[in-house]
Amino acid sequence: MHQNDILKDLTDAQREAVTHIDGPLLVLAGAGSGKTRVVTRRVAYMLQEGVSPHSILAITFTNKAADEMRERVRALTAPRGLRISTFHSFCARELRRFAERLGLSPSYTIYDTADRTRLIRDCTVALNIDTKQVRPSSVEGTISRAKNEMLSPEEYSGRARDFYAERVAKIYARYEAEMRTRDALDFDDLLLRMVDLLDDDDARAMLEKQFQYVSVDEYQDTNRAQYRIVRLLTQTHTNICVTGDPDQSIYGWRGADIGNILSFERDYPGARTVLLERNYRSTKTILAAAQGLIVHNQMRKEKTLFTENETGSRVKLIEADDEEAEAAEVASRVRKLIAGGMPPHDVAVFYRINALSRSLELALRKAEVPYRVVAGVAFFERKEVRDLLAYLRLLANPRDDLACERIVNVPSRGIGKTSLERVKTFADEKQLALFEALGRAEEITSLTARARTATGSFVELVNELCGEAEQGPRALLEAVSERTGYLK
Repeated sequence: MHQNDILKDLTDAQREAVTHIDGPLLVLAGAGSGKTRVVTRRVAYMLQEGVSPHSILAITFTNKAADEMRERVRALTAPRGLRISTFHSFCARELRRFAERLGLSPSYTIYDTADRTRLIRDCTVALNIDTKQVRPSSVEGTISRAKNEMLSPEEYSGRARDFYAERVAKIYARYEAEMRTRDALDFDDLLLRMVDLLDDDDARAMLEKQFQYVSVDEYQDTNRAQYRIVRLLTQTHTNICVTGDPDQSIYGWRGADIGNILSFERDYPGARTVLLERNYRSTKTILAAAQGLIVHNQMRKEKTLFTENETGSRVKLIEADDEEAEAAEVASRVRKLIAGGMPPHDVAVFYRINALSRSLELALRKAEVPYRVVAGVAFFERKEVRDLLAYLRLLANPRDDLACERIVNVPSRGIGKTSLERVKTFADEKQLALFEALGRAEEITSLTARARTATGSFVELVNELCGEAEQGPRALLEAVSERTGYLK
């Protein structure tokens, strides 16, 4: 695509942001102001100006946003080697590349939230802590927040002042020890270990040399570790572009620090700031209502959104005594809309938390309003998908006890809960990984002959599949599906 095509249809402010290549750039983009267009056009413009795609790192906050950016950039140009990814994907890849510097193996396992909660439950039980008093799901959230604040188990323990925090401190320490034994990292660890890597002068120099131009989207949602990663990656050069909007910072509850975007101009003296204030999405009425609220926020960068769209209907504010009354009012209004001729599929009701859906559903049923809850289990959360991934995880990392425990009896092969507990006890006594202990089942005298035979078959199957690992992920997944008979 020609340079003129890249810059066409842009406002003056958008063009200013797109054509700024060298030096720090802060793009304060209001909602619906064409931010994604600016970010993608800027990457395309840089490539047109001769910047190597290998030297560009564009970080987004979600995989969906990364996919969308790739598609948009690809439509403008066809670069090879351009890195567009989330923070976690970027960190995971670089940590595998530099794994030995951090005492990891390149095939380390990544634990998701479900894996982490399950391991925390195991640690809680092992420490003889009542899981009813100290719930593993709550502990998981507390540990995650501690990691977002970059607190080690020792540092967290030093701050513990009550019964709950003291118990969490013990669980946190046990959890971290187990993760090291299993050669595993959770999502928070990916960020923390990346900071550790960038604190190494040699590794940081290599990565800074590779990524000469760094772009970060939704900067208002970065936490302390993500902020440190960005700062360390741009110590030598300051070719950093961040886009975001302090007015849209809603993730403080999970560690996001709005101060990161508010202090950008102090962190990078001489930074250029571009305001994207024209809104293409909303009506004048909606913008006026939003502006009337947000001006009362004292921790923000001043900007005033405007639009050339129509005025639109008035915003209605409904106050209710409780959630049941609120739901009843919503259901009543929906029923009136449908009775007035509006098709049901043109009406949507949004709620902030899943706990509110019950009241809304009951109210809609009572009002005899047909509805459909748009939700479901994410693909990678489905049992069969997690089972097959557990096989692949165990093949990549035999020390992954969670993966091993998940599929040792999937499909059923006669290894019951009692037999598994005996193997786990043996593993603890001998300080072995669970899979290694299964391979020594003949030494576990408390196992029945049937259980020994079953464990032997499982170990043999996994070892045979290991021999097929060189065929590639797709062929290996097909082999796992076929050899286990799981999908029959």
